Amino acid sequence: MKHHGIQYLALDVHQAAIVASVRDETGAVRMRATVATVARAILGLVKGLGARVHVVFEEGTQAQWLHDLLVPHAERVVVCNVRGKGEMDNKNDRLDADGLSERLRLGVLKTVYHGSPGLATLKELVRCYTNLVDDSTRVMLRLKALYRGRAISTSGEAVYRPSQRKVWLAKLKATGARTRAASLLAQLDVLLGLRRKCRAAMIAEARRQPGWKILSTMPFFGPVRVAIILAVIATPLPVPRQAAALAVRWIGRHYPNELGEGARRGQAAAEEARTADTRAQSKPQPAAQERVQGSGQRRCRQARPAQRFL
Repeated sequence: MKHHGIQYLALDVHQAAIVASVRDETGAVRMRATVATVARAILGLVKGLGARVHVVFEEGTQAQWLHDLLVPHAERVVVCNVRGKGEMDNKNDRLDADGLSERLRLGVLKTVYHGSPGLATLKELVRCYTNLVDDSTRVMLRLKALYRGRAISTSGEAVYRPSQRKVWLAKLKATGARTRAASLLAQLDVLLGLRRKCRAAMIAEARRQPGWKILSTMPFFGPVRVAIILAVIATPLPVPRQAAALAVRWIGRHYPNELGEGARRGQAAAEEARTADTRAQSKPQPAAQERVQGSGQRRCRQARPAQRFL
C-alpha cells in the first residue's frame, strides 16, 4: 500500500497491541490494522505505507521508546497530549485512532517534546535520584513515627546516626518494635548509599550537557538543582516564559533542602508579590470608582428634566 501523497498514521498504543488508522490527504480512511507492540511489526507497518508517513500517538509510558524507534523511518513523528478531551466521548480504540489521524491531518494537536536523545541517560538518573529521595524520606518518617507512637521524642537527626543507634534502639522495650526499627535503619543505610552514588552519577552526566555552564553560574542553583532543570526542560529551544519558573518552583516544593536560604526568601517574596497583585486587580481603584459614580450622577441629573417633560 504505497502512495506518493502524505499518509497520516495514528497509533493507539497499548502494552500488547497497537490499533492503527491511516488517512490520506483527502481525509479518507485508507486502512485500519492491529499490530503487536513489537519493533519489527511496527516498522513493517510504517515502511509499507511509503516514504511520506506522518505518525502520531499519545504521550504515555512507551512514548519515548516509540518516538526513538520511528524517527529514522517516518517523515514526521508527533507525540501529542489529548488531556481535556470530553469524558462523554465513546471509549473505543478504533475510534480513538481514527480521531487522532484526522486531528493530525488538520494540525490541531498539542505536541509533547521528545527530541533530546542525548538527555536520555540524564533523565533516567534524575528519575532514579528522585525515587531514592522519596524512598529514603518515607523510611525516615516511618522510623520517627515508630518512636512518636510510644511517646519518645525524636527531634533532630540523632535517631538516624549510626553512632547513636544502640542508644535509640534500647529505648524501645518491645522486641517487635525494636526489630522493626532495626529493619528500617538497615533500609535507610542502603537507600542513603545508593542515593549518594546516584547523585554523583547524575551530576557527572549533567556536567556533559551544554547548558550546565550557564545554569551553574546562576545564584542559588546548586548541582542537583541544575541537573533536574536540565532533565525537565530538555531543550534550549524557546519555551514559554513560565517553564523555567515552574521547574524551579517544583524543585523548591519537592526538594526544599536543595535550595539556599536566599532562594527560599526569594520564592516567598515572589509569592507575596503575586498575591498582592491579584488582590489589587480584584479591587476597583478609588479614583476610577469616583469618576464612574460621578459620571453616572451627572447623567441622572441631565435626564431628570426630560423625565418631567415626558
